[in-house]
Amino acid sequence: MRSHRRSRLLAPFLLVPLTAGCFASGGGGDSASGEGKDGDGARLRVALAFPPAENLSPYGADATLLSRLGVTEGLTALDANGSASPALAESWRRDGDKTWEFTLRDATFQDGGDVTPAAVAASLTHATDAKPAPAALAGVTLDAKASGDRVVRVITAEPDPVLPLRLSSPSLAILSKEAYGKGSRVDPVGHATGPFELTEVNGATSASLDRFDDYWGGRAQASGIDARFIADGTARANALRTGELDIAEAVPVAQAASLDEKTRRDTATTRTTSLLLNASSGTFEDAGLRAAARAALDTSVFAKDVYEGYGDPGAGVYGPAVTWAEGKRTAPVGRAAAKKPGDGNTITLATYDNRPELPEVAQVVKQQLEKAGFTVELTVREYSRLEGDALDGKFDAFVLARNTLLDTGDPVAVLASDYTCDGGFNIAQLCDEGVDRAVADAEKIADTAKRQDAAMAAEARILGSDAVVPLVHQRIITGVADSVQGVILDPYERTLVGTGTRR
Repeated sequence: MRSHRRSRLLAPFLLVPLTAGCFASGGGGDSASGEGKDGDGARLRVALAFPPAENLSPYGADATLLSRLGVTEGLTALDANGSASPALAESWRRDGDKTWEFTLRDATFQDGGDVTPAAVAASLTHATDAKPAPAALAGVTLDAKASGDRVVRVITAEPDPVLPLRLSSPSLAILSKEAYGKGSRVDPVGHATGPFELTEVNGATSASLDRFDDYWGGRAQASGIDARFIADGTARANALRTGELDIAEAVPVAQAASLDEKTRRDTATTRTTSLLLNASSGTFEDAGLRAAARAALDTSVFAKDVYEGYGDPGAGVYGPAVTWAEGKRTAPVGRAAAKKPGDGNTITLATYDNRPELPEVAQVVKQQLEKAGFTVELTVREYSRLEGDALDGKFDAFVLARNTLLDTGDPVAVLASDYTCDGGFNIAQLCDEGVDRAVADAEKIADTAKRQDAAMAAEARILGSDAVVPLVHQRIITGVADSVQGVILDPYERTLVGTGTRR
């Protein structure tokens, strides 16, 4: 199969609620310290777990970093119920099977230009031309054109009933024409539309952002953001505890008890930690050995012991936060009989330490696989130094924490990107005709309930391949100082700070 790199949605076509609860805000009282020069809002000190890995390209893993800091936004957003909501587009309608019309609101780019239909169409065209394509566009061909003063027409090669959901993806953020240089270089600094504007990026260490006063949604209450990229989870928690930070994302479960209860927020998310087995080469090209690896794992220990109760045992691609999934889940289809590992079955297992629980998960996986007869060599690196090798299939097994609804909000999209032959984030290197057919069938369905049923049928085939073994469905812990209000606790992990976040 081909190897791909991930450069990492009205009317009756809206998807019904996907997650439990609503986006929540954390925080306490106000503080006058650190106010901006206008005296109307202190700068926020924020620590993120992942540094920029791709020069802040919106088409890869950095897209979510940009959206979490309030820099970028798309035509639509994803609300707490998993439905498309207005963002740069104030409304939209479907015109036939393959055409959607999006009516733009009055908005301005951070470099001073107007958000026009021509600018939006050009931005979407750049995304469709990106190599590799953003995960949100996996299997989708679209053509965007300006239509009058306020309307963008988006035409897809095949009917796409969830296009408004798809366009909510952080990787399809709208940027001004000045963001696009020669070749594939995309520069979001000063060219986005969100409430905060990037003014300085210090490599993988830190970034400075100022409030964008002309933001269409109103001026942010904070005057800016001082962001630090701290891969070490203990260091993030310590910096919050000592008052160096206002917000620390992804606090390790081992550090949760060390934080005051008022500063600790845990949120059910659509993130699942799984073991991905390389189905195209090496030991796990053999489906029987994949079955042996899956049978060797006791997944109950991960939620209870490694995540110390901040998680649920792995049940499937979608976890309990996707409230409809459990009632529709069916048994895996097509599983091979397990084979006994032999002396030559040495495997390379890899994971990353930006999420500090993952190395411990990998250690438990290693022990359980070795007990079953495999010989395991473990590699742990920082994520940006690992992703390329993982996507190129250089490991036999990979422990990944993946927000299954991050890219589009559509449950079918993650299956297409992660588990089909041409998927752009197919770390499992799975290429199975039955899986591809089931995913393709699901992609054609507009009716919400039927689309969910089809997604679960595809999940059953994916789980039956044993290329993915769900280990635990996570809750994410965010550290929030007592003085901070309005932190956005998002189950999709797309947003963290907004116009109402302040201290």
